[in-house]
Amino acid sequence: MSYVANRLSVVKPSASMAASQAAKALRAKGFDVIDLGLGEPDFPTPPHIAEAAHKAALAGETLYTASAGTPALRAAVAEKFRRENGLDYGPDDIVVANGAKQIIFNALMATLNDGDEAILPAPYFVSYPEMVKLLGGVPVTPVCSAEAGFRLTPAVLEGAITPRTKWLFLNAPGNPSGAVYTAEEMQALGAVLAKHPQVLILSDEIYEHILFDGRSFVSFGQACPELRARTLIVNGVAKAYAMTGWRVGYAAGPAALIKAMTTVQSQSCTSVAAPMQAAALAALTGPQECIPAFKAAYERRRNLVVAGIAQIPGLSLPPPEGAFYAYIGCAGLIGKRTPAGEVLADDVAVSNYILAAGHVSSVPGTAYGLSPFFRISTATSDAVLIEAIARIARAVAALTEA
Repeated sequence: MSYVANRLSVVKPSASMAASQAAKALRAKGFDVIDLGLGEPDFPTPPHIAEAAHKAALAGETLYTASAGTPALRAAVAEKFRRENGLDYGPDDIVVANGAKQIIFNALMATLNDGDEAILPAPYFVSYPEMVKLLGGVPVTPVCSAEAGFRLTPAVLEGAITPRTKWLFLNAPGNPSGAVYTAEEMQALGAVLAKHPQVLILSDEIYEHILFDGRSFVSFGQACPELRARTLIVNGVAKAYAMTGWRVGYAAGPAALIKAMTTVQSQSCTSVAAPMQAAALAALTGPQECIPAFKAAYERRRNLVVAGIAQIPGLSLPPPEGAFYAYIGCAGLIGKRTPAGEVLADDVAVSNYILAAGHVSSVPGTAYGLSPFFRISTATSDAVLIEAIARIARAVAALTEA
């Protein structure tokens, strides 16, 4: 007898969580493992944010809230979009959920019919295709090569659209590549989308504030206002404010879509915990000094990792333009032999070898739809990153020709 629904047969567990669990298992055996599998800031949540949750709980804000979020938080989200993105949304255009991932899940639950296609430019966030498959959709994963800056081009987009296309996902700055789009590049994609009115656009902007080399962020909604009626902008407080464990995400989009997503939420988790919403409200309306401070640290770490990887034969790393990951090319290691005699056949084998020989956890590129690469998180201290690069270098140096 099986207790598992048929729909789960096509869904894989999160690869980044699996990598982190593998690191924890090795650490439990007494090994000194550096876990760079999960992407979350190593900074503490700013004190005024934590204090806001504490005060809210003590004040009795511990009951159910409206499924779409408290009026105060939705107003703050609307103000954030006006202030930072030049976008005007009302309360009925905004919903709050337990993280950006639940926002995306709710959107797909509310819109996908069996066989509908979602275009997920590869490399993509590991959860995108699994959520699409879980909800009856079909992932379409056109490759965005390193040579193209890991960016979707209009020609590739046009070639991926079919009559069954329901969604296009854009994630910029991107996980895992760090790719960023200019307004002009988004507008070129918008011109293609204008010819296909059945396609909805999900713009995942969770890394909005983590941009390098003086780049400025442009929201897809700002670049392509003519597509507003079918654009869902996804964001949250997790990355910008070091609040991954608080689980508060938000979205803005057409009122009818937001209403449908709220219905889904009302029948699943009801709402986000009230003290967590108070914390998110404090994040969006309180002091913002943490954002440039965090970004400066992430850029310094990006530079450190790029310089370190450049010294390791067989590896390559185009400088990420944003986010806090390094998507490291490992084509030069494929076919090499390990000291134990194993030939590295693909990036899964490379990632496993780096964990076994170097005790550094990473996620293979196959999980993101583009090989041969592996991803490490750079959201940790300079000292940890320096040691991780040294370990990777020693592991690579131990390889021989097959």
